[in-house]
Amino acid sequence: MRNYMEEYQRWLDSPALSNAEWEELNAIRDDKKEIESRFFAPLEFGTAGLRGEMALGCRRMNIHVIRHATQAFAEVIKAEGESACARGIAICFDCRVNSERFAREAAGVMAANGIHVRIFDALRPTPELSFAVKHYGTTAGLNITASHNPKEYNGYKVYWSDGAQLPPQHAAAIAKNMERLDIFNDIQRMDFDDAVRQGLVEFVGAETDEAFLSNVLRQPIDPDVVRRVADRFKIVYTPFHGAGWHLVPEALHRLGMTQVIPVKEQMVLDGTFPTVKSPNPENPEGFYLAVDLAKEVGSDLILGTDPDSDRVGVMVRGTDGEYRTITGNQMGVLLLDYIITARRRKGTLPENAAAISTIVTSKMVRRICDVNDIHFDETFTGFKFMAEKLAEYQRDGSYQYVLAFEESYGYMMGDYVRDKDAVTACVMITEMAAYYFEQGMTLAQALDALYEKYGFYGERTLNLVMPGLDGLEKMRALMAQLRREPLQEIAGTKVVRMRDYQDGSVYVMGLGKMDKTPISGSNVLYFELDDGCSFIVRPSGTEPKVKIYLTAVDADRAAAMKLLDDMAAEMSGYLPKNA
Repeated sequence: MRNYMEEYQRWLDSPALSNAEWEELNAIRDDKKEIESRFFAPLEFGTAGLRGEMALGCRRMNIHVIRHATQAFAEVIKAEGESACARGIAICFDCRVNSERFAREAAGVMAANGIHVRIFDALRPTPELSFAVKHYGTTAGLNITASHNPKEYNGYKVYWSDGAQLPPQHAAAIAKNMERLDIFNDIQRMDFDDAVRQGLVEFVGAETDEAFLSNVLRQPIDPDVVRRVADRFKIVYTPFHGAGWHLVPEALHRLGMTQVIPVKEQMVLDGTFPTVKSPNPENPEGFYLAVDLAKEVGSDLILGTDPDSDRVGVMVRGTDGEYRTITGNQMGVLLLDYIITARRRKGTLPENAAAISTIVTSKMVRRICDVNDIHFDETFTGFKFMAEKLAEYQRDGSYQYVLAFEESYGYMMGDYVRDKDAVTACVMITEMAAYYFEQGMTLAQALDALYEKYGFYGERTLNLVMPGLDGLEKMRALMAQLRREPLQEIAGTKVVRMRDYQDGSVYVMGLGKMDKTPISGSNVLYFELDDGCSFIVRPSGTEPKVKIYLTAVDADRAAAMKLLDDMAAEMSGYLPKNA
């Protein structure tokens, strides 16, 4: 294996580099730290594909890494046979710098390998890419996006024939191919325009939009409620400069909304995201323009989608006139309760209804399902795992899901996508908000009513950022330490049980290994406290950080929030000290 200086020199000497690329690399010749950062190891290919900062180097996102990954992906498709190549691949991209260029380069590599390509004629939401894979029956899908990451990032998100992200065995095969194939010498390429002229690459666009939207608009349960309040109910919408800019407002208009008010400054497609530090709808500070506009026009509801429009953030007006965030967990339980009750009201709730969330999602989901006699399943974090559960339901006919969601602002409904879908989520959130509006309630008040009905569940996520070359090692060391020396108490409350989802072991404190979890194979630790509270520690799969999910449960809201504050304070102090 080459060391980072040897790899750097190999790139510098490669005739594959353009003059501008050579100059970029030559400019860091005397910066050993920067060279090491870019070349100490390649980006790791996983089930989520690739994601990293844009620059030259094997550990950055650039045209050479894109070609390399695509050649490795093409080998996997070709291994499926001629029919798989003929069915081909659907390719999509978002608003980010280089996204369209990377997408066209990937299309050229696929075409050179004899794989038919359907590429969108302009940026589109991630859920439409998932839909296109299913709709056209392609073997695979590819989206060039870094989702909600900062502007410096781009990514390579890969899909298989079911419309879900790659299963582990295919991701492993691509990773193995990337190890085998030389990044410069083993790539088959052809000019994108030549591939189009030869019919190897075809554009898709408006007709796919229409097919996708027709499915989206089958999801509303009681669309008449929207039309009844359309002249009074206002929504402010922002796409954060990204791919939701057209389809989200269009879907809402077709639902019956007449007052969808866009944040004009953020309707401009721009991969530098000039009006926000980070285009992440989980961060309320990104909504400052939307809040100002909502106050001006008198809107109760603000919707914001991330650059690839698979996540949606929501803010609502409280009784004090100020706008508050509805978290991903809170929106998930709001949607779940609404879908169950609305379907029951309309007589469309299946007898074998089910809901799906992840092991780090609010425990309130289980409570709602128990009270309403709805089947409930948990999976690991990631919609590919929820898609696997849906496939299981379809194979054995056991259940019909009504909602799948995770805490990170992702929601999935219907059978036409197998990934987070902010377009459909915006439609359903709008219907739900309109229903409560007609009852004289905001979503904030509706959420409070759910807490009265089901009990209060307080949740908070802490992010322990571990950047740099030693970040991965710090993350590994932290998880190893917590396994070796599990916490015995937190905020004065005893830990009674630890679930290790890596091997599926369940440890009862003081007694040792006593049971097995239903699922295993993910680097996650779940600590249960004797008062019903819990916390989860999970390294991120896409960012250099460890995520800590805290849950406090109590009939009294104030008591639960104090528990949450105490847990957060202690975890914030403990983890950095021991990382």
